[in-house]
Order: sequence, then structure tokens, then C-alpha cells
Amino acid sequence: QLQLVESGGGLVQTGGSLRLSCTVGRFALEYRGIGWFRQAPGKEREAVSCISSSDGSKWYGDSVRGRFAISKDNLKNAVDLQMDHLEPGDTAVYYCAVTTKLDTGLGPECLDTLHYGIWGQGTQVSVSS
Repeated sequence: QLQLVESGGGLVQTGGSLRLSCTVGRFALEYRGIGWFRQAPGKEREAVSCISSSDGSKWYGDSVRGRFAISKDNLKNAVDLQMDHLEPGDTAVYYCAVTTKLDTGLGPECLDTLHYGIWGQGTQVSVSS
């Protein structure tokens, strides 16, 4: 059973940066879609970003587009999320996830949680004002 290991969360001031990393393994990195999602207290889980293994396309939620960047690290078999210009509204538990099925080209649908069956334990990101 694939286990996802997330790291990099923490506390940062408004305008600061954090880099999250999720170790997903070689198979998932090459054949599955991988996404980052977040959930703040009292709110629904929200799509942050995802990356396709089939064509490398990257997709972002409206609230983070232009500030966050998703990338693959082939040496670590991981997917990273670089978060810049952080705002208090970014405070949440961040989860990485891997699609249940092989990625044959989800496109922007990779932002839909329904495609994901394997989830990490989450890492807390807190942004102070």
C-alpha cells in the first residue's frame, strides 16, 4: 500500500514563503496524477494544485494561481509545492494525494478530489497577519 509522506509545513508571516514536499514513490510519480489540497477549520477541502504524469501539465486553484508552483523532484520521487506571497487565508492543513487510476490525461479535472484515493496525513500551514 502506497504511503505518502508530507513535510515542510509551519508558521510564517504574511508575505512569506514555504515549500511543501510529498514523497510519492517512483510509480506514482510516473503514472498517476498528484495533487495538493487544503482544508481550513469549518471549511470544505479545497483544490490547490495538481500535476499530470501523462503530459506534465499543471493546474491551480483560483485562489493560489500566480503565487504557488507545483513541481516534480525525480531524485526524491516527490512532488513539491512552492508557496510564495502567503496570506492568512492560506492557513489550513495541506494534503497531498495520488489518483486512484492511471493518469491518461485528466487535465483540469485533476483538481477534483473524486479522482484521488490515496491521501497523506496532512501538514499544517499557518500564516500570521
